[in-house]
Amino acid sequence: MREARLAASFFTLAGTFRAETREKGSRFIATAAPARDEEEARAAIAAVRSEFPDATHHCWGFSVRGRRGERVERSHDAGEPKGTAGPSVLQAIRRAGLGDLVVVVTRYFGGTRLGKGGLARAYRAAATRALQEVPRVAAVPTSRLLISVPLQFDGEARHLLARHGGRVESSSYDDAERSVLRASVPAEARDRLAEGLQEISGGQARLVEIDQTQA
Repeated sequence: MREARLAASFFTLAGTFRAETREKGSRFIATAAPARDEEEARAAIAAVRSEFPDATHHCWGFSVRGRRGERVERSHDAGEPKGTAGPSVLQAIRRAGLGDLVVVVTRYFGGTRLGKGGLARAYRAAATRALQEVPRVAAVPTSRLLISVPLQFDGEARHLLARHGGRVESSSYDDAERSVLRASVPAEARDRLAEGLQEISGGQARLVEIDQTQA
């Protein structure tokens, strides 16, 4: 697994896309899909396996965000010679400069062995073909928060959240003296929002980050 920080904004896939290539009789079907985290990536891999249950191999790579906003990359050769398939798919993802996605390359063996070098090129080419043609969208890392403020500052907290590009997803008033807002805000604005909340509430605000995702 490789970990690094994701950029404040990056490009991801606008949707799922599929491309097919052939090499010496073998058929390579590359499926590229958006994935916000490892769970979604693995769900997409399972879906492709179910769709093509009779395929010889399902090799994959993904680059997604971890809970602390770090990049998490994994790959799998799925029975092909070690280092020939999964890492080649991951290499195509890195070269494309995309994040929050998974690529699964399904292979139907055509009867002719390609050798390690040929396999690596074939898997990389299939993944690259899919990523070249898929529509892209800008993604902005978003922090999901629980914000608690004394009830009298509820309106000001909502206004401050909106000023920082955030939005309230839900609210609760179980405590007669405090309001609790479940909200999302661009990750780069989180610290400024926290400072502003403390300022308007006289240091009485509480803020807990639930997780980070993309918007």
